[in-house]
Amino acid sequence: MLQFHPFFFPILVLPVAYSHSAFFHPSMYGFNVTDTTFPFDNRPVTPIRDRTFVDWWFHGHLDYPPHLTDFFELPAGRKATAEIACDKGATSYHASAPADIRDRNNPDNVCPGRGIEAFHTTGKDDVTGCALAIAYESDARKVKPEDFAVFSVNQTCVWTRFTDFQVPARMPSCPRGGCTCAFFWIHSSNSGAEENYMNGFKCNVTGSTSDAAALATPKIPRRCGADPLNKKMQDVLGNCTYGAKQPFYWFNLERNNMFEGAFSPPVYNDMYNFLDGAQNDIFVDSYDSLPDPSPVALVPILANTTMSSGYDTTAQGLVVKSIGKERNTSLKKHAEHSLRTEKRLHADGRWTSAIDTGGRRSRWVRRRAV
Repeated sequence: MLQFHPFFFPILVLPVAYSHSAFFHPSMYGFNVTDTTFPFDNRPVTPIRDRTFVDWWFHGHLDYPPHLTDFFELPAGRKATAEIACDKGATSYHASAPADIRDRNNPDNVCPGRGIEAFHTTGKDDVTGCALAIAYESDARKVKPEDFAVFSVNQTCVWTRFTDFQVPARMPSCPRGGCTCAFFWIHSSNSGAEENYMNGFKCNVTGSTSDAAALATPKIPRRCGADPLNKKMQDVLGNCTYGAKQPFYWFNLERNNMFEGAFSPPVYNDMYNFLDGAQNDIFVDSYDSLPDPSPVALVPILANTTMSSGYDTTAQGLVVKSIGKERNTSLKKHAEHSLRTEKRLHADGRWTSAIDTGGRRSRWVRRRAV
């Protein structure tokens, strides 16, 4: 059973150390914040937990904005490469850090001179993913938690300093003055205390095309994937949140949207229906049918616009209304996950019963020409 926590914890002030991890780029809020800027260590890498909303939102760095001309570019349909590190001195922006601590022998080293426990993992199989989210608002002070929509996930983050985030091809252009984005990360329960990481930054979508669409209103993610640690061995796909989803706001004193306990942290991977890569189903026209999630909900029906953007239905077992020959290209991105899902669904009597007696199509739909 998932554990839930009350919101009564002492503030933890950590000693200065090259540990934890953050997104680093000149476009970020707090880019030049050091361990002496605040009365306590509030560097971008410091975890945020047990804080009031003002203190945790944008890491408390809204008063330390980037230069007006600094943006992190998001090329539609391509990758955006971020730098994730335990200290700015480990990044390309070391010139404004106390020291250059980059690992010359391993440029991808997130925490030079420290073990992997410094960025909260026991190994590559233990990392639980990071997310980038966007709000189509240029004034960060106007952005509310429910405005952010996750548009890209890297499930092996924070394993490498240079981390690629795939951008959906249909992302619309930002308003004048750019968009507001943020980096989010929560590590696994195997590797340290309950901690959130958030770094806000100014961003701009480039290369938008004629088929760009507005983002749907983001909803709260739901825990729906297999969770062996909590003795849930099967996916419950109808219980997933599909489409645009908010980031996780967890373990602070105010404005949380996640209430999982200390040993069941919310994570940016399949357990919460955050597939690896671009989140291509976040647009207002991504679905023809999108039922409210529940353990017995009907499966959503994807629109053709989503399929044409390269969305991999086999990874989620979604129903596709119709797919033309030009959309019959098989993606390999989630092949292993898809095969595991197929075996579970075929072995699960519920799905067979639903097809036989309820007239519902299987959640597993192979791509085919029509």
